[in-house]
Amino acid sequence: MEQLTDLSTLQSAYRDIEAWLFEDVLVPSTVVQAAFVLAAFVLARFFAPRLQRWLERLASRRKLELGLTRAGMAAATMSEPIIWLVLQWLSVLIAARAGWPSDLIRIAVSLLTAWVVIRFASQLVRDPTWSKLVALVVWTLAALNILDLLDETMDLLDALAITLGGLRISVLTVIKGMVSLAVLLWGASLLSRLLERRIGGLPNLTPAVQVLFSKLLKIVLITIAIVAALNTVGIDLTAFAVFSGAVGVGVGFGLQKVVSNLISGVILLLDKSVKPGDVIEVGQTYGWISTLGARYASVVTRDGTEYLIPNEDIITQQVVNWSYSNDAVRLKIPVGISYKSDLRKAIALCLEAAAEAPRVNRTPQSVCLVKGFGDSSVDLELRIWINDPRNGVSNVKSDVLLLIWDKFHANGIEIPFPQRDVHIRSTEHIPVLAQSPA
Repeated sequence: MEQLTDLSTLQSAYRDIEAWLFEDVLVPSTVVQAAFVLAAFVLARFFAPRLQRWLERLASRRKLELGLTRAGMAAATMSEPIIWLVLQWLSVLIAARAGWPSDLIRIAVSLLTAWVVIRFASQLVRDPTWSKLVALVVWTLAALNILDLLDETMDLLDALAITLGGLRISVLTVIKGMVSLAVLLWGASLLSRLLERRIGGLPNLTPAVQVLFSKLLKIVLITIAIVAALNTVGIDLTAFAVFSGAVGVGVGFGLQKVVSNLISGVILLLDKSVKPGDVIEVGQTYGWISTLGARYASVVTRDGTEYLIPNEDIITQQVVNWSYSNDAVRLKIPVGISYKSDLRKAIALCLEAAAEAPRVNRTPQSVCLVKGFGDSSVDLELRIWINDPRNGVSNVKSDVLLLIWDKFHANGIEIPFPQRDVHIRSTEHIPVLAQSPA
């Protein structure tokens, strides 16, 4: 404490600081580097508004995928630091080519890079935990680069390794692999969604082929991302050939249902037996197909319930596709009338009811046939055509039956119900006892 308050000690420290400033800081090379940094900042302030307006127009006018739109808007808000960073990198390259000192510019580049990456990640990564992790990693790398400790740290992480046969795995290899895999998978997912939207907009492809191409592209892109991530860290893919036998056994026993559903999904997409938008009936489930996935088909019923039906069930079970070749569907409505009623008039009234129903087609024409003579009624069958089965079948039958009910009552056509006559065939007399009320 006495040394800190000693005047001679303070004077000596002041002289050291002054010497450092005049010998290392306030020198022509440092002044020139500071001028380069300031000039890059001024140019970035000048060109940033133009770049920001262009990126905002590009992100708003183009029908891009949501991730690309968000990335474009994030880049638009950071136009100034991005331009500044690009100019500083050019300054570093020019200084390196000319052999000029560039310590101050490198420090500025490290800080700017960390700032841009953290700002960009905070706007793209919604999870706060991952965003903080990215910020911590980036600031750590920037600090190590400024202190010229980045190479030594990487050598230390590379020295912490284990060897499995001919495969050497270090901490640095694991970190590089995880970062590469995360970035490549994100890029593959973003590119697959963009291509899926492009394929969905092609009018010459059927919905089934569009789904097939989208799924195949997604699988190919994810596979390429994984292979590229393994190759970037120097892992030989032939090392995984040992596990092929175990994987085959696992597929044969534990994953046979999964593989069966995957293959069934490919078959459904290829043979076009069902496609998104078709109205199907599988067992007790009636609805339209919302999506065709790799493992299941999503069927939405009229009451809003969504059933996930495995693709194998659609392949192996009987499926009624109400809109396979076209949307025209014929419905059969049974009607019974009394034996006392006018049969031809009842047939005419049934056809009138069908003509008044709004969802019944005019062509082909509705017909009403006599199907037989039942125990209590004359059995008729009204056959009508509709072209919108996805809007329901039972509701249109109900509308037609309600019209038939009104017309039968208005015209005296009786709708019978089952009756039974009881005949007593016994020859014995039945005694009857009459008693007065008194």
